Amino acid sequence: MTGPMPDFPAGFTWGVATSAYQIEGATTTDGRGPSIWDTFARAPGRVVDGGTGDVACDHYHRYAEDVELMAGLGVGAYRFSVAWPRVQPAGSGPANPAGLDFYDRLVDALLARDIDPVATLFHWDLPQPRQDAGGWLARDTAHRFADYADLVAARLGDRIRLWITLNEPFVHMSLGYAMGVHAPGEVRLLDAVPAAHHQLLGHGLAVAALRARTGSPIAIANNYSPVRLAGDTAADRAAARAYDALHNRLFTDPLLGRGYPADLLGPAGLLDPRALLDPGALPEPDGPLGLAGPLDPGGPAGVALVRPGDLETIAAPIDALGVNYYSPTGVRAAEAGSPLPFEPVPLGGYPTTSFGWPVAPDGLRELLTSLRDRYGDDLPPIYVTEGGCSYDDVVQPDGRCHDPERIAYLDGHLRAVRDALDDGVDVRGYFVWSLLDNFEWAEGYTKRFGLVHVDFDTQVRTPKSSYAWYRDLVRPR
Repeated sequence: MTGPMPDFPAGFTWGVATSAYQIEGATTTDGRGPSIWDTFARAPGRVVDGGTGDVACDHYHRYAEDVELMAGLGVGAYRFSVAWPRVQPAGSGPANPAGLDFYDRLVDALLARDIDPVATLFHWDLPQPRQDAGGWLARDTAHRFADYADLVAARLGDRIRLWITLNEPFVHMSLGYAMGVHAPGEVRLLDAVPAAHHQLLGHGLAVAALRARTGSPIAIANNYSPVRLAGDTAADRAAARAYDALHNRLFTDPLLGRGYPADLLGPAGLLDPRALLDPGALPEPDGPLGLAGPLDPGGPAGVALVRPGDLETIAAPIDALGVNYYSPTGVRAAEAGSPLPFEPVPLGGYPTTSFGWPVAPDGLRELLTSLRDRYGDDLPPIYVTEGGCSYDDVVQPDGRCHDPERIAYLDGHLRAVRDALDDGVDVRGYFVWSLLDNFEWAEGYTKRFGLVHVDFDTQVRTPKSSYAWYRDLVRPR
């Protein structure tokens, strides 16, 4: 920390963020159906401590207490996610009224405390029946997602201040469908790209559904990671470009009307990630657009993945871009014969979190300015919709929980946002991940990201020293 935090613009949004499966619990309560994370977490060896989201932070029953914690912070906005299987247990068909009732209560409680509700429609908890029908590898899931968006907007559309369609579609594709370390646990490597296109298509269809129901602004939250070369050969530079195309551009170029990155296009301009490996080895296309055949399980062989009109649907205008940032990624060329064209490598020279992620505030400033430089006038206003860190926080005998590393992390990253603002980037807000310690996906309960410590045996909440620091920062001066 280097002195007082510089002032931020008037109206800058200060918020906190969570997601449904990570905090709600009550996984079989009031008609909620199973999600892919319920299934995944119950499979032996999938979660490091054997944990599940069955109880998590019990937010479903304790939401009023958590809203009061937010009110005590003085934040102006709360980014939460709506659990698709709570609203639509079968992943299609009519809504479950009891599920929507919960979000009614939550939204009203937030508004009563002058906290703007920011609703994310999909934060990785796909209803299991949708996965049984192909998940995001199936085109039909995009259409069912739009139906679900319509159900939520019909109930909450008069009160949500900002809609976010999807959270981190790259991470869901890469960890869930490519590498198998998140739900649904599929290992398809580059052949997971249909899950990218169908998530993007679902986003575009959901934008249309939301526009028909509400006048509130709409965004999507992407995870971004600046790429750092871990070598200086031509192959290393090509690997870095390939990684950037998959992680940073695959989910942004088409959203902003630029189509899919050229690095991911094969013969006749068809979307095919194998172009990253050997462009000359791709077969001739079967269809007029997109990737045909076995990589499109949502349609018969020969039906293109990207169909006429898809890119226009995906590029429906949005009002803001959510940026989730945690760290840059070191990349070098993969060994010969690797199924991927790059190999991520650890970055030296930075302190690390308990996750082993480098603490690199300079990467956030670089990311924000590079988005502005890359997309220019096509770039909508930005919200940093997630930023935070995990440390091994412990409540001391005196009842306090000190987390100076988190304070330093947030201080550095917010200064990076201020620097980006000074460079002319239109950043409208920052949401700390997370309000509460929670179920951290495949890491179970072993990683703590919260401003508030949660004892998962007793559900006692203990604000950490970072909670007080953030409260003092956002307090009107």
